[in-house]
Amino acid sequence: MDILWQYQFRIILLGDSTVGKSSLLKRFTDGIYSDIADPTVGVDFYARSLDIEPGIKIKLQLWDTAGQERFRSITTSYYRNSVGGLLVFDLTNHKTFDHVREWHKEVSEHILPHNMVYILIGHKSDLNKDRKVTRDEAEQLAAEMGIRYVETSAKCNSNVDRAFELLSRDIYELMKMGEITTRDGWDGVKSGLTTRVLYPGEEDIEVEPREKSCNC
Repeated sequence: MDILWQYQFRIILLGDSTVGKSSLLKRFTDGIYSDIADPTVGVDFYARSLDIEPGIKIKLQLWDTAGQERFRSITTSYYRNSVGGLLVFDLTNHKTFDHVREWHKEVSEHILPHNMVYILIGHKSDLNKDRKVTRDEAEQLAAEMGIRYVETSAKCNSNVDRAFELLSRDIYELMKMGEITTRDGWDGVKSGLTTRVLYPGEEDIEVEPREKSCNC
């Protein structure tokens, strides 16, 4: 049986309403963009696979969360079962940038004692004339949080794939280092049917074949 993916990463998009989280996901998963977007109610689900390196395919399970306060009790239940998070703000709305720390703090508190891998996303880079957040202040915030920063535009399809690929590679590298592992009862990372087990410095060690077991 051909394996469809070696690992599945659950990734969640975080940020205020209207920052463009749904537009980013639709561009990344379906390759489409629309100027008209309905507000997310609760949580929406998307999926796409990436070839992270030769022979290693990662399935991304992507969760689009509502930014409105009234849906916060729904979305918080998805935090603990996510391994990665995109902290998204609108480059033309400084308030959404100011709220990034609040989103980061809320999520980090809900997932204790575990950690999440983040990337900071300044969205709507195509609206440069209306820009309210400078690259310097966004990069400074990212540096203070110890995470990457990428500016994207779903409308122009600028850096959208790159943002998701960078986050996925960071998660995968942490897996190879042994800092992220699959755990019972946690959906952040799941293994495929014929997973390539990652042990630091032992990827090339030959393993004796085991007897097949019946999973009837």
